[in-house]
Amino acid sequence: MNLQVGNTKVVADMIQEITGSDAFCIDTVKSYPRGYTATTNVAKKEQNDNARPELSSHVGNMDSYNLIFLGYPNWWGTIPMPVFTFLEEYDFSGKTIVPFCTHEGSGLGHSEKDIAKLCPKATLLKGLAVQGSRVSAAKKDVTDWLSKIGMIS
Repeated sequence: MNLQVGNTKVVADMIQEITGSDAFCIDTVKSYPRGYTATTNVAKKEQNDNARPELSSHVGNMDSYNLIFLGYPNWWGTIPMPVFTFLEEYDFSGKTIVPFCTHEGSGLGHSEKDIAKLCPKATLLKGLAVQGSRVSAAKKDVTDWLSKIGMIS
């Protein structure tokens, strides 16, 4: 998600630096408001409407990836609706999904259950939740988590 706060991108950049993985930003055709409250209001309406916002870009070679780090802000207890759009757009059968989120107190919420429901034929590893106010100091937590789930030694 390309959000003004950028906490998820900070963590994604740490993961990319540590693992050498590729990066892709899930972004929508219609931009979200700039303010936090306005954004969360839109996010809540999308969730209530079970919306699937249109994405502005797509992964052309998804078949070539077996491991997907999936980062997102926790919006109202789960993944944002554009992430639902993303997960429904591809076949994740046989792939491994590694979720991570940024939040302001709700941790992973029920995002892991929602991802598992959307991608039942994928392997889902234990996710990482990083509080937004701690993002800049989270590199050790990210490294420890990547080691614990076997992504680095």
